[in-house]
Amino acid sequence: MTTWAAAAERLGGGLRDLTVRNVVRTTAGGTGLRVRLTNAFGEEELSVGHAYVGVPRTGLRAADRRSGLCVGAALEPGSNRRLTFGGVPEVRLAPGATVLSDPLPGRVPPRQRLAVSLYLSGDCPTLTGRNRATAPAWPPPSRAVAEREPALAPAYRSSPGDHAADESGNPFVAESASWHWLDALTVVPPEPVRCVAVLGDSIATGVGSEAGHGWPDLLADHAAFAAPSWPLAVANEGVSGGRVLTAGTGRSAEARLTAEVLTKPGIDTVILPAGLNDLGHGARADELIAACRRIVATAHAAGVCVIGATLTPFAGAEYHTAQGERARQAVNSFVRDGGVFDGRADFDAALRDPADPARLLPRHDCGDHLHPSAAGHRALAEAIYSVIAGSGR
Repeated sequence: MTTWAAAAERLGGGLRDLTVRNVVRTTAGGTGLRVRLTNAFGEEELSVGHAYVGVPRTGLRAADRRSGLCVGAALEPGSNRRLTFGGVPEVRLAPGATVLSDPLPGRVPPRQRLAVSLYLSGDCPTLTGRNRATAPAWPPPSRAVAEREPALAPAYRSSPGDHAADESGNPFVAESASWHWLDALTVVPPEPVRCVAVLGDSIATGVGSEAGHGWPDLLADHAAFAAPSWPLAVANEGVSGGRVLTAGTGRSAEARLTAEVLTKPGIDTVILPAGLNDLGHGARADELIAACRRIVATAHAAGVCVIGATLTPFAGAEYHTAQGERARQAVNSFVRDGGVFDGRADFDAALRDPADPARLLPRHDCGDHLHPSAAGHRALAEAIYSVIAGSGR
């Protein structure tokens, strides 16, 4: 079962002979942890000399960060374990390829932060990863604590060389807002687990939330608080700037469904809230509706259900037009009444201003009139949770 995942994007720049430490957080727990790597956008072979998985140290404070060291890269002593691929520690990925590690013994708890360290033994001129990465704490800190103790970075780059096994974190000299080459984490759960994948855009990646945690992260947290005996795994396949119909830094939503979501184990539900970027770039409602029909048909053929989510208000945003607003209303009518989806979440109703329904409610607006604030992300998490909890499988 997939306990964590990220959509693949083409990242800028290139890297050579260093180690990247990716910090992520599981959603559901289980045994036999496996790590899936991807070279989806690589134009040359990717060589990973060593790969390790450890547990980031807890109790790090904002004052520690002022030391100049990337203290968030430090690991709990004795937690860092070497991964193998077909029994060997080194793995090479051809352009476009993915690879799954051998399972590690032992149990991984739910909502556990993990650090996946990958030594790049050579050059990688074209990077694959996920921009706007986050690794939220559990339990979530209070607002006062969050303001006093800023979230640690989700990824770190080292000085040259192989530092994957290092637990001190000292060789890691730069923070990064992107995960590198990490595609998914899988476990074998002790009981059946509902596993949902979010096929979203920048709203799913958390743009607009002060802490950078999007509603998919909050959905996992909300489920843990609301029904701790009902496990829920969430795979965030959101891409900033992502579209349903065409590719951007990542694949289109249609392509991501087949190449990324349906190839990951255990996913039984897809949440589809994407389409605003398409409308902002002139797509027609009938084009998006046709794509939604194709996505649902493809998912159903794989035995996966699809929850449609209405498109949120965006009047006042840079790319809002009267034509785009009419198209949004048409798409939302289809989501609500088209009879195609297995469930429907009304994100529009959750965030809109009753006095001006084409706009976000001010407290749900981060300020750009497109992305939700932290309160808006919480409202979306609550809206979708009620649909998932009510639908069952």
